[in-house]
Amino acid sequence: MSLPPLIIVNPASAGNSTRAAWPAMASDLAAHFGAFNCAFTKAAGDARALAAKGAREGRRLIVACGGDGTINEVANGILESGCHDVELGILPSGTGGDFRRTLRIPVSAADAARTLLRGRTRSIDVGRATYINHEGAEETRYFLGVASFGMSTEIISRVKASDSRWLPNARTSWLGGRISFAVATAQATLSYAKTDVLVQMDCGRERRLAVTNLCIANARYFGGGMKIAPQAKLDDGQFDIITINEMSAIRILTNTHKLYRGTHLEMEDVYQARARIVTARPAQSNEKVMIEIDGELPGYLPATFEILSRSLLVKCS
Repeated sequence: MSLPPLIIVNPASAGNSTRAAWPAMASDLAAHFGAFNCAFTKAAGDARALAAKGAREGRRLIVACGGDGTINEVANGILESGCHDVELGILPSGTGGDFRRTLRIPVSAADAARTLLRGRTRSIDVGRATYINHEGAEETRYFLGVASFGMSTEIISRVKASDSRWLPNARTSWLGGRISFAVATAQATLSYAKTDVLVQMDCGRERRLAVTNLCIANARYFGGGMKIAPQAKLDDGQFDIITINEMSAIRILTNTHKLYRGTHLEMEDVYQARARIVTARPAQSNEKVMIEIDGELPGYLPATFEILSRSLLVKCS
């Protein structure tokens, strides 16, 4: 007899509101999905370990209840388990909600539960990033959505440091996450300086770039709803690389709305490319350039980003 699905809950997600919201979410799951087991995270890395353990125990569906960081951890645990028949499910409850946007997973727990029960299974690409962690050691992590460096890391740092208690509940309102990121974007724009990097795509020549931001995208959204890679596909076996060249603060602020609409690719300062492997390092060897992966800040350049074609099963609408 197979084990019931495992729901891994991050009670600290959505500005700690998931803790209070969980009883109602659990009731919706029981009504619209069926029997399940649940486990709660207490610290960073717990979701990853719980997912790996659940996969090795024989769980066939493991659900991440939280934001993009929680989803990333659960996906990493499944992938590291070596169990290729395990499906990732998503019960949204976070600040950004970017990966679930690409998959068109509903925000409400009842609708998300129905998706878990009746939704289709997709085999999607996964990104693998190798970088330098905060302790100075080389580290590897998988990602589902977007990896980036430049102003995005400053924005995410500000979102994580901000007090979002005055914002609408990010689990039930798209405004919560979007306002958090929009405010942080405006603040970061006024203080951020360009990043000088050396970038190579596939087997091409290494190029020196002065960028406001560079995104290695597997999915379409990042930054709380910015449609950074509107043409990205989760199963085409390649990244969409979006480079935003050096811009003035005024030009960034007056064109931010284009990021949410996905029309920024028309701008002369924005370039799109596709590749399976991207390597990047600081142009100055003594400079530290932070990276973000699925909304988390795990380390620094130099880094290598590789696409792994159709490596993860995901339950979606």
